[in-house]
Amino acid sequence: MKIERVELALLYLPYVHFFETSLGREEGREFIIVKAYSEGLYGYGEVVASEAPFYSYETTSTAWHVLSKFLIPLVLQQGISRPEDYAWEARRFRGHPMAKAGLELALWDLQAKKAGVPLARMYGGTREAIDVGVSLGIEDSIPELLERVEYFIGEGYRRIKLKIKPGWDVEVVKRVREDHPEMLLQADANGAYSLKDKGGLMMLDAFDLLLLEQPFPPYDLWDHSRLQKEMSTPICLDESIIGEDTARQALEIGSCRVINIKVGRVGGFVEARKVHDVCRRAGIPVWCGGMLESGIGRAHNLHIASLPNFKLPSDLSASKRYYREDLIDPPIELERDGTIKVPEEPGIGVHPVEARIKRATLREESFS
Repeated sequence: MKIERVELALLYLPYVHFFETSLGREEGREFIIVKAYSEGLYGYGEVVASEAPFYSYETTSTAWHVLSKFLIPLVLQQGISRPEDYAWEARRFRGHPMAKAGLELALWDLQAKKAGVPLARMYGGTREAIDVGVSLGIEDSIPELLERVEYFIGEGYRRIKLKIKPGWDVEVVKRVREDHPEMLLQADANGAYSLKDKGGLMMLDAFDLLLLEQPFPPYDLWDHSRLQKEMSTPICLDESIIGEDTARQALEIGSCRVINIKVGRVGGFVEARKVHDVCRRAGIPVWCGGMLESGIGRAHNLHIASLPNFKLPSDLSASKRYYREDLIDPPIELERDGTIKVPEEPGIGVHPVEARIKRATLREESFS
C-alpha cells in the first residue's frame, strides 16, 4: 500500500454551548482534518490542537507547518504506509505530538479499510460498547451548572465530570454531590492549582469523587506525588503524561492512581498503546479523555477505548453534546444504557460527509 496523496483541511465548528475551563472560555473549535489516499481508498485523522496554545504549546498553525514541511514529506518521500513505521520514523522530529497523531490516525484508518476490518479489531479491542461520561465546563452560576447536570443525567450519561478552578471548586462539587449522592462524579482542574492550594484540594475528599484530574501543571510530577500521598481521592494525570516514559515515572513515584489517555497528547495510537500497557502491568486503570473532537476524532477514540484496560467511563459523549451538525452521518449516539457502540464497519467505521467538511473549511492543501 503506497500513500499517493495527503490532504489537510483547517475547519471551524461552533459549539452548541460555550465550553469554559480554568484555561478560558471557547465558543467553537478550530482543528485540522488529515486525509490520506492509497489505491482508491482514503483514511481520516484529526489533529486536536486548538487555535491558541492553552492546553498545549501546539496550535493549528504549528501543526499545519509541521505536517506540511516535515511529516507528510516523510511519508511521501520514504514510501511509508504502515502507521507503526511512520511512528518510528517520526520520532526524529521532537515534540508536536498532536500533529504526529493526526497523520498516524489517518494511516490507521486507511490500513484497517484496506484489511476490511474495524480499527478496534486491528488494535485488539475487547469491547463492543464504551461506558461514557460527559464533561461539563464552568458556567456563569452554580444554578446554571446544576440545570445542565440534570439535563445530561436525563440523557443517560453514567458519569459527570466538572471543570474546576480556584473559586469554582469545593462549593460547586458539594452542591452537585448533594443533588446526586450516587452519581459517578469527578473533577478536572487542567493544572490550575499549586501545592500551596493543598488544603482546599483535600476538602474534595469529602465528596467521594471517582478521581481528581490534573490539579497541578504538567511538569509537576513530584508535587502530584506529594498531594496523592495525603489525599484519599485518586489523582488522575492528563497533561503530565506525554508518553510511555512519563507514565512509568509517574507511577514509580506515586504521582497518580489513574491515567487519562488522549491519543493526540501522546502522539498517536502506537504510543497510546504503550501507555495503556504500562498502566495495565501496574494495575492502574485508564480512560479515554476527549478534546471536543468532531465525529471523526471521536470515532477514533471509541476504537482506542475498546482496549481492555480502559476501565473507567471515557469522555466520548454523543455528537449533539457539542455540535448541531457533526461531520459524520449518522452522528454518534448515546445508548439508553449510557454507552456508545464501537463502530463495526471497516476503519473508523463512520461516514464523513464531504459537503459538511467543505462548508466548515477555512483552508486546504494537497500534497503528493
